[in-house]
Amino acid sequence: MYLSFRLSKKSHDLCIFAHVINQQKCTMNVINLSNENTIINQFLAELRDKKYQQNRLLFRNNIQRIGEMMAYEISKTLNYKPKTITTPLGTIDVPLPKDNIVIATVLRAGLPFHQGFLNIFDHAENAFISAYRMYKNREHTEVGVHTEYMASPSVKGKTVIIVDPMLATGGSMAATYDVIMKSGKPTHVHIACVIAAPEGIEVVKETLADNATIWCAAIDEGMNVQKYIVPGFGDCGDLCFGEKM
Repeated sequence: MYLSFRLSKKSHDLCIFAHVINQQKCTMNVINLSNENTIINQFLAELRDKKYQQNRLLFRNNIQRIGEMMAYEISKTLNYKPKTITTPLGTIDVPLPKDNIVIATVLRAGLPFHQGFLNIFDHAENAFISAYRMYKNREHTEVGVHTEYMASPSVKGKTVIIVDPMLATGGSMAATYDVIMKSGKPTHVHIACVIAAPEGIEVVKETLADNATIWCAAIDEGMNVQKYIVPGFGDCGDLCFGEKM
């Protein structure tokens, strides 16, 4: 699958205009966790630090820890039902999640982020999608998104969490969503990212159904001409696993 994607200032403005026109119909939530004073902000500060980025293990660990904390926040939105638990001294009713969860990851940058979610939702099913950007011109200002692999269970009637550390243009996320939806219609979709650009958020809003929530550890000011988030922290896949050819 090949998705051509180019976001100019004009198309971005049109996306915002369309969203304003339809905002009465739209029930999609965007949650920016950096608006709260939490330890996530310390992890983000370290991820952005050029000196800290020299240690890939520490970088991956912070991506994973943000995934764990974001999974905890998402857990508050799930549906629960009581279950009677027998202890050595009696019984107690404990509310437990009843949602069937599928965690979908965009390879390769999404792997440590995915592991953070899986550490919390350890009973979840998993999906893996290869979606990567390909520049279409020498100036690296026009971006295409290529997908060629997916391994996923059916998502029909389930809660889907699509995790990708960087939501820049929104092209990879839109392509991933389209591929995942081929395996069924979920009851709710959560989009989870470490850092997002406003342009990518608007694209996702236009692509996804209303039964979706976007979770961001931070929303940055925008993108540069090469479509990298600014100030961001660079290429997450390279920082986690090393530079690619």
